[in-house]
Amino acid sequence: MNPLYVVGIGPGEYKKMTIEAAEILQDCDVIAGYAVYVDLMRKIPAFADKEYIVTGMRQEKERCRLALLSALEGKKTALVCSGDAGVYGMAGILMELKADTLNPDDMNPEIRVVAGVTAALSGAAVLGAPLGHDFSVVSLSDLLTPWEKIEKRLRCAAMSDFVICLYNPSSRSRKEYLRRACELAGEYRRPDTVCGYVKNIGRAGQKFEILTLRELKEVSADMFTTVFIGNSMTKRIGDQMVTPRGYLKE
Repeated sequence: MNPLYVVGIGPGEYKKMTIEAAEILQDCDVIAGYAVYVDLMRKIPAFADKEYIVTGMRQEKERCRLALLSALEGKKTALVCSGDAGVYGMAGILMELKADTLNPDDMNPEIRVVAGVTAALSGAAVLGAPLGHDFSVVSLSDLLTPWEKIEKRLRCAAMSDFVICLYNPSSRSRKEYLRRACELAGEYRRPDTVCGYVKNIGRAGQKFEILTLRELKEVSADMFTTVFIGNSMTKRIGDQMVTPRGYLKE
C-alpha cells in the first residue's frame, strides 16, 4: 500500500518548497488540504491536474479522514499544510486519527511526514537574522489552548530573554491579542526593544516592517502575519533585524 504523505509546502510558492516536497506532490494522484492552500497549489502548473480534496476552516478532522480514505482506496495521496506539517500542522492529528479509527491488524497506510519551511524561518529570512540565538514560538490562537496557558508561556519566554516568534497573532475575534502579548513582553523588555513582523510571507502582497515593541502594540495583524519580538541583544542593522549569537565577542 502507498504511504499517506503529510507535506509542508512552506509559504506556498513552488520555488519555496523543499525539493522533496515538490517531488512527492508531483508523484501523488490526490492532494488534500485547506481551501486557501489548495488554491495556492492549483496555481502551480506542476499540480494543476491533480485530484483535490478540499475542506474549510475548522474541518481538520474531516480533512484527515478523507485523506485516509483516499489512501485506503489505493490512491497516492498527500495531505498538505502551509509551513511545516509538524509545526502547528496536520501531522499529529493525522497520526492520532489513524490510531483511533483504523484497525491496527488491517493493512493501513504508513504516514510519512515531509518537512517544510515554517513561517518562523521564512519570515526571519525576510527580516534578516532575528533568530540568531535561542528563541521560542508561541501561537496566540486560543481555539485549542486556553489564554491563561498562552499567557504563562509568553511570560516565561519573555522572562527567559528568548526571542519570541508569534503565530496567529490576531483575528477578527481576537483583535487585542497582539497588544496583550506586547504588554506581557513589556514587563521584561524595554519599550525600544527591536521587533518585526511579516505579512503574507512569500506570497503576493508580502509586507514587512522593523519597529519597536512600543510601536508593535499598535500594529493591525492577522492570521497571515508572523511577529518577532527581539531579546535584550537584538538590534537593527540598516533595514535588517539581527539577534547576535556572540561570535564577534570571541
